[in-house]
Amino acid sequence: MRTGYFYSLLFAFLTTASIAAIAAPTAAVGNASVPAVTTVTAEKASEKIDLNAADAATLQKELSGVGEAKAKAIVAYRETNGPFASVDELLEVKGIGKAILDRNRDKLEVN
Repeated sequence: MRTGYFYSLLFAFLTTASIAAIAAPTAAVGNASVPAVTTVTAEKASEKIDLNAADAATLQKELSGVGEAKAKAIVAYRETNGPFASVDELLEVKGIGKAILDRNRDKLEVN
């Protein structure tokens, strides 16, 4: 009976210590490289891909859900029908649906 009580107390103590260690706030580390990484990420996010100027490799690399075949189809459509008038015109390219366009709309522009 005493050992069961002892083990219950030991379990309660270790659980409390574990929760306290996990929930303790961490000290802020002064690291000069953190703002530089944030700045680079912000600059990368603001760059948009021009549908009328990008080549197939760029489209494939930068757009989500666009592989080699779809990137080549976008370039072929542009060469056949002339420059895109709007980003929504991308829906006319075979293999590009509303889901892919919605996923990439913020990355695209037409100049």
